[in-house]
Amino acid sequence: MEDEELIQEVLNGNTRLYAQIVDRYQQVVANLCYKLCGNKVDVEEVTQQVFCSLYTALPRFRFQSKLSTFIYRITVNVVSKQLKLQRRAVPQSQLPNLPDQGHNDTAEQQIVRGERDAMLHRCINQLKPEQRTALVLYSFDEFSYKEIADIMQVSLAKVETLIFRARKNLKVMIENNNWK
Repeated sequence: MEDEELIQEVLNGNTRLYAQIVDRYQQVVANLCYKLCGNKVDVEEVTQQVFCSLYTALPRFRFQSKLSTFIYRITVNVVSKQLKLQRRAVPQSQLPNLPDQGHNDTAEQQIVRGERDAMLHRCINQLKPEQRTALVLYSFDEFSYKEIADIMQVSLAKVETLIFRARKNLKVMIENNNWK
């Protein structure tokens, strides 16, 4: 069944089909939660909150965007609220792994890359939440600026500014740590 059909069936009272939506998107939501808020316990809790919020928001879904975009938007909002409630930063060890640069690296090169990755994670952790969200969606989940604007419910210009400032702030933080 396509997403639209599932949604219509759920809205028409066949609530058991909602489990198919959860099954289809649970891993995607959990991955984004993990990237944005880190802590494994929080991921499970926030993922559940996302699907509770999605269920109550389904009547407002207008089929003008993909269901996945709608779900990402809800996820970003729920994670943002959770982080505000907890008033804590993302643990650097919980941020997404950077792509592997090469399999033939020497042990020394792997250690240096690991140190760089750890420093980059610490720097990303220090970004403002909106900048971090935009940067993670763009750099790690490979969303377009337009998709990020839809997910974050901001203008395209705001997304461009957030990513520009995130990159600029990262550059300053990295330079201040003398990381090359």
